[in-house]
Amino acid sequence: MKTLVGYARVSTQDQDLELQLEALKDCGKVFHGKQSGVSNQNEKKLAELVEYIRSGDTVVVTKLDRLGRSLKGILEVIDQVHAKGCYLKTLDGSIDTSNKSPFAKAMISLMGTFAQLERDLIVSRTSEGREAAMAKGVKFGRPAALSLKQVKEIKKRKAKGENISQLAKAYDVGRPTIYRALS
Repeated sequence: MKTLVGYARVSTQDQDLELQLEALKDCGKVFHGKQSGVSNQNEKKLAELVEYIRSGDTVVVTKLDRLGRSLKGILEVIDQVHAKGCYLKTLDGSIDTSNKSPFAKAMISLMGTFAQLERDLIVSRTSEGREAAMAKGVKFGRPAALSLKQVKEIKKRKAKGENISQLAKAYDVGRPTIYRALS
């Protein structure tokens, strides 16, 4: 029996997977996850999907870029799906590999190229935004656990004989933080 098998993925915990799952509700089975595209969890989920599908099945995704974050990765997944005698279809209508014409094959490569271009543009804009923010003095990352004043106090108290555990308890931080403050 030929089956529709869905694949849904969002890149961050802030994104909503439910929209994709709702769009894939007609699929007999849906593989999904909430993880970064660079995480190997995506590869594991895709490997599970490829292992699951049988000849004649159709893998369904909402958009082509759900399959990977690079042209190479997307095309590899498409090749794996085809090697199992299966097809790929996107719900946005851009891809349906059940059509084996040369034009359809060229469209797959072209769509993968545009998916890679979109990813590269996002990375570029994000990097530019981060650099501009840093130039304006914006600090990224977690705030420091201790102020410079507290670090000076810790050094004085340590010199007077207090041990690391006492200092950590006094400043409500872990011992490694005290060691870093003293180095």
